[in-house]
Amino acid sequence: MNFHNEPNLTFVSQFIIFIISYLSNFFSSIAGGGAGLIQLPALILFGIPYYKALAVHKIATVALGIGGSIRNYKNIKKNYFIIFQLIVFGIPGVILGTFVVYLISEKYLYLLLGLFTITLGIYSFIKPNLGLISVQKNIKPLTYLRFNSFVFIIGILNGSISSGTGILVTILLINTFGLDFLSSISITFLTVGIFWNASGALALSKIGSLPLNILIILILGSFLGGLSGAHLSNLKGNKFIKKLFIFLCFLIGLTLILKFQ
Repeated sequence: MNFHNEPNLTFVSQFIIFIISYLSNFFSSIAGGGAGLIQLPALILFGIPYYKALAVHKIATVALGIGGSIRNYKNIKKNYFIIFQLIVFGIPGVILGTFVVYLISEKYLYLLLGLFTITLGIYSFIKPNLGLISVQKNIKPLTYLRFNSFVFIIGILNGSISSGTGILVTILLINTFGLDFLSSISITFLTVGIFWNASGALALSKIGSLPLNILIILILGSFLGGLSGAHLSNLKGNKFIKKLFIFLCFLIGLTLILKFQ
């Protein structure tokens, strides 16, 4: 992995990138995902090529995962087997996704993910108790098979377009295992935020030299945004998280669909 400094960005431009990074990761750390919806397009608007923007975004979101995990580690509540499955079945999907992005036009992936994310928002809205409290579920072998299949597919999306996949994992954990929002988001921080994004960043490192000055700004903004957002979510609780989660589902979904045009 090689680095260089991006010479064409002024101090003001770099400060704007930091603010965008902080805010996008702040809201992402509350709702369980969505930072890529704002942070990734912003990098492209500042002239960073898509594949390099995706690589530095993924490296920076590892800092988001670390920042959120520092504040939320107590909410994992011994769900170590779930974490193990997310890592084992998700990372191969992420790595595969970094190759898929070269083969398939990302606009079709945006459309698919956008429609699915809106569906999740509607589903969460019509299920008033979903994710507000932990519910004990009888987990059968077929449930694990279905769960891990979805994890692998979401991993592919994470490796290719990145945006919104943390939200998919969050709602999958709630729906499959009956976890509440806070526990699900805490697991998402650890698995998607750190392990998935680190794997994706390593797989994308072959694309060439990355802008080091931009990467440092993004890492700082992602870490601080993740840490402060996770702190707020712990203070406000599951009802607040769910409301923001539903709002971001619709916002992210519509934005992704508009990218299809």
